[in-house]
Amino acid sequence: MKLGTKGRYGVMAMADLAGHSLGDPVTLAAIAERQNISQAYLEQIFVKLRRAGLVESVRGAAGGYRLGRPADEITIADIVAAVEETMEVTRCEAGGLEGCVNGQRCLTHDLWDELERHINMFLEAVSLGDVVHRRVRGRASAPAIDAALDRMLKV
Repeated sequence: MKLGTKGRYGVMAMADLAGHSLGDPVTLAAIAERQNISQAYLEQIFVKLRRAGLVESVRGAAGGYRLGRPADEITIADIVAAVEETMEVTRCEAGGLEGCVNGQRCLTHDLWDELERHINMFLEAVSLGDVVHRRVRGRASAPAIDAALDRMLKV
């Protein structure tokens, strides 16, 4: 399993935006330079982030982008989903009934499926604010994952 560049760069750019904006718009050129990411590639990513309501664009001479919501209200899972990155760890389609082994779930399907669930719960448990304020370490612990699961079930 590998998170693609859209997902990684989307998270990097959003963290940069959250860390540098202070409420003022930040240009993609500035983000691209600080993060060493192609501005053209960032433009593609920011179209998707804007559609998802994670960023707002500001026009004009002092224009750029700012967060669409507070950083503590944006999860890493929100960002990854917005840029349409999928993080499937199984090779199965249709829940393991097609594309697995001879039309049945493979022997390791449940292992990879459970890993995917844990990754998704972790990404739901970490906010953009957590990344910016360096509060990520230790978030993979069982209590943090349990808290994220509780929040997900309340929705």
